[in-house]
Amino acid sequence: MSPHPRRPSGARDLERSVWPTIPAGALVLVPVGSTEQHGPHLPLNTDSVIAESVARAAGEHLTAQGADRPVLLAPTIAYGASGEHAGFPGTVSLGHDALRVVLVETVRSLSLWAGRIVFVNGHGGNVPTLDAAVGRLRGEGHDVAWLGCDTPGGDAHAGRAETSLMLHLAPADVRLSEAVAGDTRPLACLMPELIARGVRAVSPTGVLGDPTGATAEEGRAALESMVPVAARRIAADRPDPRGRLLDPAAHPAPKHPTAVPSGPAHPTAASTTPSVVARTKAAAP
Repeated sequence: MSPHPRRPSGARDLERSVWPTIPAGALVLVPVGSTEQHGPHLPLNTDSVIAESVARAAGEHLTAQGADRPVLLAPTIAYGASGEHAGFPGTVSLGHDALRVVLVETVRSLSLWAGRIVFVNGHGGNVPTLDAAVGRLRGEGHDVAWLGCDTPGGDAHAGRAETSLMLHLAPADVRLSEAVAGDTRPLACLMPELIARGVRAVSPTGVLGDPTGATAEEGRAALESMVPVAARRIAADRPDPRGRLLDPAAHPAPKHPTAVPSGPAHPTAASTTPSVVARTKAAAP
């Protein structure tokens, strides 16, 4: 037997662990998704699948790169703020108030033994709540931050970006033969009506974008581009005033760093800008 124990290959699943094996001061990644309609071709857990996949792969990446602490993957928070999709059967939305309580109490509990917590968000409608909850928690002194599953150039909802990702991550759950194009107008044009009347008023199928051309290979490439960025943001640990982790490659450290405010964050127009593949969801009330 080797005198040196083999380093774990990636993030350990918290829910499958036993308490004596939980390492002190661990980094806990908490995926946050939703249970909401994603058109006639994608499952209701699409956002949760993407968030968990990015979190798991980022944990593996961090461990492989020699993370300074053990990494644990927490169970996915599968219900979010999805009120804009309420017109479709199957959608389950907690709303912002309830979700904020869940996020706050999750961190307060984890902080009793974890060293650091990072939410990995897969649903844009959760953004204002994450900003508010994480801002409050940082004000309480908790080491917590969050990041989104960024897919630059992705379409709004249940379009080519999400469909490609799901063809790669959960192909058996994708009904590609049922995929249809939805409203493909720019988000800026759609937003007033989405805010006022929800997704169904804009797209009876629930699709905002066009899944035509989606492939598993495109989804694999998208995931492979997302994961290193997520891991880099987690490793750099540079949250903005709302607790969102910055990418050091895009936001180099200032020569004379200033303290980051840690008080409660209040959602603003900027804070509702989605940072995930489902960009329209951040506008939900």
